[in-house]
Amino acid sequence: MSDTLDAIKERRSCRSFKPDALERETIEKIVEAGTYAASGMNRQSAIIVAVTNKELRDKLSKMNAAVMGRDIDPFYGAPVVLIVLADKSMPTYIYDGSLVMGNLMLAAHELGIGSCWIHRAKEEFESEEGKAILRELGIEGDYEGIGHCVLGFADGETKPVSPRKKNYVYYAE
Repeated sequence: MSDTLDAIKERRSCRSFKPDALERETIEKIVEAGTYAASGMNRQSAIIVAVTNKELRDKLSKMNAAVMGRDIDPFYGAPVVLIVLADKSMPTYIYDGSLVMGNLMLAAHELGIGSCWIHRAKEEFESEEGKAILRELGIEGDYEGIGHCVLGFADGETKPVSPRKKNYVYYAE
């Protein structure tokens, strides 16, 4: 089996991270993989915000937890948050951003980095606080939060692969 198919089968979401920082070069490789995700008519509607600033990371965590209505760290202690947003004027923006998320997680796995897709970015960046963060970062446009790809070194063993459901695939021959 190819390395790509192996990575797809082996990658698992990580929900416990060590606080150790990732090297900038590692983050750049993961982000670069995201930029090569397929997109509708190659419009590349998605953007990625790589957050390594602890203050902003913690602020995003609190915003995300507030959407959940819980006082926890929904980022599981991950030191890096890659925010994927997509331009709502593109008809395929949700799909484009979702493919970016997939590429980010597979690239992280390939480099031995734990990752997890954290939801509620939509709600975060629809809020005035979220819009203000984007403005502060110089990001203009009508973007929707697709997800957060949290990254870091896994703190613990990877969970085993769950069996695939029996009715996952239907063939029309």
